[in-house]
Amino acid sequence: MKYASIDIGTNTLRLLIAEPDGAKLKPLIYKRAITRLGGSYTEEGGIDKLSAKRTVDALVDFKKIISENKITEVTAVATSVVRRAANRQWFLDEVKKKAGIEISVISGDEEARLSLLGVLSVIEDKSEKQVVIDIGGGSTEFIFTTGLEMHGAWSMEMGVVHLTENHLKSDPPKKTELQALEKEIERVISELKGLMLRGGIYPEDYSSRRGATFIGTAGTITTLAAMDQNLEVYDRDRINNYRLSKKRIQEIYEYLVSLTIKERSEVLTLEKGREDLIIPGSAITLFVMDSFGFDEIKVSDAGLLEGIILNRIDRIKTV
Repeated sequence: MKYASIDIGTNTLRLLIAEPDGAKLKPLIYKRAITRLGGSYTEEGGIDKLSAKRTVDALVDFKKIISENKITEVTAVATSVVRRAANRQWFLDEVKKKAGIEISVISGDEEARLSLLGVLSVIEDKSEKQVVIDIGGGSTEFIFTTGLEMHGAWSMEMGVVHLTENHLKSDPPKKTELQALEKEIERVISELKGLMLRGGIYPEDYSSRRGATFIGTAGTITTLAAMDQNLEVYDRDRINNYRLSKKRIQEIYEYLVSLTIKERSEVLTLEKGREDLIIPGSAITLFVMDSFGFDEIKVSDAGLLEGIILNRIDRIKTV
């Protein structure tokens, strides 16, 4: 039995076709397309029409791939930018009409739960506590686990697309722009810690000093891991469970902010379409590491896509 999952994110569209392999999944087909659905987004107008068209066109291609394979079930979800878009129903109707795909818009809490399910299906870790971060285009999910069970999760409105469009106007970015970017990230992390305390979770309990492990999933983290290993051809097996040091992220960040977008596009290990977004993504990672006292991050290529399928299989078993 083959299952397909689609993640319609603020920056990236992803498709996974997989089949059960014991308690895990065996990936069969994996496709991604950077369409920047959240590009030129406004609170008043919602999703930009050109951004929507790029995304719908890519979903038409995804539907062709799905049709060519014998799929038991397809589950498509949309996250941050679609969640809050004023013209959300228009976008959902466009996808249904032109690509024939029904989309479920999931909450930040559900996104966190499913992402954790996917992450833990590939990560090898015996720590009592984990801090899992999923940096997206429109939001960043923070998940705190105890004994591999979710203890708390928050979806913060801090995504790389919006940070880029709001702060990085120059090429390469000016020092004042980077300072403004970093100030906003610092503010959101401080807000997160306040939410944790109000939720009965002490941030200090989820620090490296208390033996917690820091785990990252999604494009920023996997791209940094690929760059650190000089992977010109992306290899998921070399990404999963890779340990990426704070020192190396800092070095990569300082190198990238010194380059123009064109110069970054020539870095073979940097995914095309992520040349500007890698800067705020790296900054988020570094600030979280500073704030919780982590010197390294364990990388997971798996996340929401895998969690969607694993969750569906589990539901089928219990019916």
